[in-house]
Amino acid sequence: METLKNEFLEIAISAHGAELCSILCSGQEYLWNADPQYWKRHSPVLFPIVGSVWDGTFRVNGRSYKMSQHGFARDMDFTPVSKTADSIVYALESNEETLEKYPFPFRLEIGYRIEGKSVYVGWKVINTGAGPLPFQIGAHPAFYYPDFNPDSPDRGSFTLEGSDDLEYILIGSKGCADISKRHPCGRNIQITPSLFDADALIFDRSQVKKVTLNAPDGRPWLALAFNAPLVGLWSPVGKNAPFVCIEPWWGRCDRVGYKGDFIDRDEVNILVPRESFSVSYQIEIL
Repeated sequence: METLKNEFLEIAISAHGAELCSILCSGQEYLWNADPQYWKRHSPVLFPIVGSVWDGTFRVNGRSYKMSQHGFARDMDFTPVSKTADSIVYALESNEETLEKYPFPFRLEIGYRIEGKSVYVGWKVINTGAGPLPFQIGAHPAFYYPDFNPDSPDRGSFTLEGSDDLEYILIGSKGCADISKRHPCGRNIQITPSLFDADALIFDRSQVKKVTLNAPDGRPWLALAFNAPLVGLWSPVGKNAPFVCIEPWWGRCDRVGYKGDFIDRDEVNILVPRESFSVSYQIEIL
């Protein structure tokens, strides 16, 4: 575990999955502790897919491959490649194990930097192969609800910044997206234990650029800012869990029933040989 500190923050990162495991501000922990009773992770990186592929299978040039939800990077050991007083970068290279699961050479770099009360998370994907590299990447950080009371239905609220007329899609069969129906909503969403009864709320089409999590009394608690085409909001169904996830995504699960080639999936990114893809998001403690 590596740590970064400044006068406001102390964060901890594990080389396993290059996963952010703690965000402390003024002695207060903001990131979920990964208690498996509710959910065994803190803030996994989703790569080379976001969500699920239909029937757990994807196809490349007529050959079928199995892939579990959210891909394999979160369960692999990364190598630290650089560290300063306020930043650290990890890397994962494709290898024999990854190529059996996902037949594309790549290098994935994950970096963390702290400044003031903000954590900046950056990703760089490099195509190290001779052909196109199709991939998705996403974040899945879990944050404690502020002033959580398991006996109260009030979990606080989200404030969404972006488009005027917001709408989201939901998960349908087998963990895949039901794109047949869109659900309109306002910029302020009250969080209750039943909000996620149909799984994640998925905002696509670059509608949302910032999400603020507010306490039950309306006090802003933390915010995520990003330039992602999608963001998911999620907490475990039916568990009355004390945390919620705010998830910027550059990708999305398959639509229900999709059986085409991996490179033609919805919301896929494609790199030509030696090209790179760099994106980032910001977590701000308020």
